[in-house]
Amino acid sequence: MQQAHKDDKIEFTALEPWPGEGYVCAVGTYLEGNNPKRAGIFIGPEFGTVSRQDLVAAAREAGDANLDVLIACAFSFDAMSTQFEKLGRIHVLKARMNADLHMAEDLKNTGKGNLFVIFGEPDVDILDRHGMSLIRREGGRDIVTVPAGEEMRVKINGVDVFHPNTGEVRSDSASGIACWFIDTDYNEESFFVRHAYFLGANDPYKALKTTLKAEINEEAWASLNSDTSRPFPKPGTGRIAVKVINHLGDEVMKVFRVS
Repeated sequence: MQQAHKDDKIEFTALEPWPGEGYVCAVGTYLEGNNPKRAGIFIGPEFGTVSRQDLVAAAREAGDANLDVLIACAFSFDAMSTQFEKLGRIHVLKARMNADLHMAEDLKNTGKGNLFVIFGEPDVDILDRHGMSLIRREGGRDIVTVPAGEEMRVKINGVDVFHPNTGEVRSDSASGIACWFIDTDYNEESFFVRHAYFLGANDPYKALKTTLKAEINEEAWASLNSDTSRPFPKPGTGRIAVKVINHLGDEVMKVFRVS
């Protein structure tokens, strides 16, 4: 398994079934330096979403079994699970399974089934009205500090995606993103699209005109076809969330604390 960061790679030397309590279904052995480590594998439902509570229960089971890390594979994760990265000493790694896996038997001989996509965090910057970054690193998290009376803007620079078919990590620029959204007042339960932007390497404006078969206000479209958001005030909830979707339909979300 490899995450989207080039240095975060796990090569299993063994993988075997695990008779656990229902969450951890297999255990993989890998080396960290010269030290053997064990990873619990949790596979989500075929039709359904993995919640934060599911990850907590699976991580607790992994901890009780004295495992070192939990790898959660699922077709979909809810918004709350996006922020869940660790329970005690157990790190939680999330791998989003592609819907092609439902057709694994049909696609296995075609070479076209991209069954697992490990999507890295989007490369995002938070700016003030003058283009200066408002992000600082604190306790392993990105914290955004907005001065009184100041508004903030989000700039999307790109996203990293690991391609299992080739074993490569590709760093996509903003042109590799189909669309991205901002919840400017994220409540940690539901993601509300309050800002929406549409990008693309080709000419999305022309494609949109063709699809809608109508004239579009170019000035209004230009405000949506952008890698930088419109300004918005500091959130009352103390958090914003940025969701990115690439051209394959894979999505990832990142949450920022705002003070």
